[in-house]
Amino acid sequence: MEDTLRKLGNADADPVVVLTQLVECIRPKRAGNLNMARQSMFALCFLLEQNTEFRANLRGAVCRLLTERKPLSLYTEAGIFSGNDVFSETLRRLSRNFLLPDAVDLHYLRDVVAVLFHKASDHVWVEGVETASWVKLLEALRFDELDISGDTFHVMQIGEALRVLSYRIASIGLEPEVLRLDTSLEKFASPFIAQNVETLAYVDQFERWQAGDHQTAPDARHLLVLLDQCHSVADRIRARAARDGTSLSLTLQLQRLRQNRLRVEALADLLQSMRADSTNTCMLERAAQLASTLISQECRRNDLRAYMRQNVQILALRVTENAGHAGEHYITASRKDYFALLRSALGAGFVIAFMASFKIIFSKQHWTPLNDAIAISLNYGFGFVLIHMLGFSVATKQPAMTANAIAASIDVSSGSTSDLEKLTTLIARTIRSQTAAILGNVVLAVPTAMLISWAITRVTGAPFVGKEKAMHMLGDLNLFSGAIIYAAITGVCLFLSGQIAGWYDNLCAYNRIPERILQLKWPRAVFSERQIQRCANYVRYNLGALAGNFYFGCMLGGIWGIGVLLDIPLDIRHVAFASANIGYAASALNFSIDPHVLWSAIAGIAAIGITNLVVSFTLALWVALRARHVSLPKRGQLRRSLLLRFRRHTREFFLPPRRTENAAGIELDSAGTT
Repeated sequence: MEDTLRKLGNADADPVVVLTQLVECIRPKRAGNLNMARQSMFALCFLLEQNTEFRANLRGAVCRLLTERKPLSLYTEAGIFSGNDVFSETLRRLSRNFLLPDAVDLHYLRDVVAVLFHKASDHVWVEGVETASWVKLLEALRFDELDISGDTFHVMQIGEALRVLSYRIASIGLEPEVLRLDTSLEKFASPFIAQNVETLAYVDQFERWQAGDHQTAPDARHLLVLLDQCHSVADRIRARAARDGTSLSLTLQLQRLRQNRLRVEALADLLQSMRADSTNTCMLERAAQLASTLISQECRRNDLRAYMRQNVQILALRVTENAGHAGEHYITASRKDYFALLRSALGAGFVIAFMASFKIIFSKQHWTPLNDAIAISLNYGFGFVLIHMLGFSVATKQPAMTANAIAASIDVSSGSTSDLEKLTTLIARTIRSQTAAILGNVVLAVPTAMLISWAITRVTGAPFVGKEKAMHMLGDLNLFSGAIIYAAITGVCLFLSGQIAGWYDNLCAYNRIPERILQLKWPRAVFSERQIQRCANYVRYNLGALAGNFYFGCMLGGIWGIGVLLDIPLDIRHVAFASANIGYAASALNFSIDPHVLWSAIAGIAAIGITNLVVSFTLALWVALRARHVSLPKRGQLRRSLLLRFRRHTREFFLPPRRTENAAGIELDSAGTT
């Protein structure tokens, strides 16, 4: 480190090369080793404080970089999304990461920073050493020993950056998608335009003050108020997007608006602190914080994962909120709701038995794998759509919905004991509702399958399912046949179908499909106005569910087809279809099944059902929590609360309440006592 600091005093030495070597001295071997990074920073500060030559060399090199390299792009582009659409930006980052890196032009300060901190993991220790370490480094450089002019701290460039960023904020505030979600921006004075006017005036005042005109001191307080108003409008737009739908383009615009606003606030704060005293602690803290932020963001210039995570946040929240609203209907609180769900599950089991019979019929046709997969996919897809249209419930469709409802309850909770009790109640009701749905599907699917098999055998005179096929169907339910793995694949499909449903609900709201249906002229020649209105309302509330059910069926049929085409063991196991298969197999074997085989199949069905539920629920809950940036509160307390509730009120987890429940889910009699 001492040799590197000494080299900076050499007039022939390239400061970029030498500073790169200095960063290498500070950089820890492992990016996560923050203690080593802090120790290196402290060692550098000690050398600068003890050695005037080292301090002068590094200070001179930093000043030359700030004055000789163009800093505008660093302030206005580092850490701020470009105007490209999501797919173009994704391809750009992919090409920079895996094909051709960015061209480096050391005339620009942004590229100099990229060279100095060239490792993608540098942002870990740059942020990890915290602002205090960077402040100590700036204090150790003792800029007060120099006659610092405005050019040294490139005040003019900071002012120009403020102008550019302000124009971008105003431009985003005038985007059609933004105006569509907040019509008040067209009726009243837009804060996006007002902040631009205030920013230009503030920069002009500061430049005059910097030039020696101290009659009017620049004040950024009004500008910060207007920026806060822009922030409030953006929050209002996000809230309305949750109701009226959002898009990737709108998501990108809102992200760019937030990034540009935060950068303007950071630069304005720096100028304000600089106006007070160019060497005071406040200014050094603001400068250190800004430098740390710019460096860490520049290290992630081509970070595709972070880019996608930020972009899909609002979309993920919108999708999970749609599923969460649907999930509320799958959580029963009263006896009436419980038995209504049980009846709808029985109806679904009845339909699923017929869907399973069609699959058996298709398998007898000896079609090509592609035709077979298409037929099975359409059978499942239209079958699940029919189940939804009839108002029936498939048990395994619930977890992806109820998980989002639970995540929403966690999002709005404050973490108090009462909220934990409410969450425990919600989980208990979810388990009870899920149990009812599974029982309803299985209880009617098995006898319906037996009845279908008996009827077809009586009509055709031949067994619907041969004995060899029956034994094969029972063998597929064995725990050692890969049933658990296939059930997990089905759980992933269930999760994806829930997200697809949310996506189509968002698409329906964003594109205003129901309103556009009402604008059609040709249906009025056939249908009445009331019928058209009912159709539009049905699409409004059911388009996502219909799409999710259809795609779920296609996924179930397509998984097997992909496995055949790729010659890999891929298949699905769904608890309701597995139950129906037991009915067909039992009928084919004249109900003479070896007890070991029978109990093995029953155990397999139980394992398949649990796997279907756990996988889909876990994935849906994880996505919902990530979209809301929340985590399970007090997991240990939640587990203890669930165990305590289960021990005291076991019936609550499996059977409907006898009369009614209070807010905590405890059963009450007519007098209100437990």
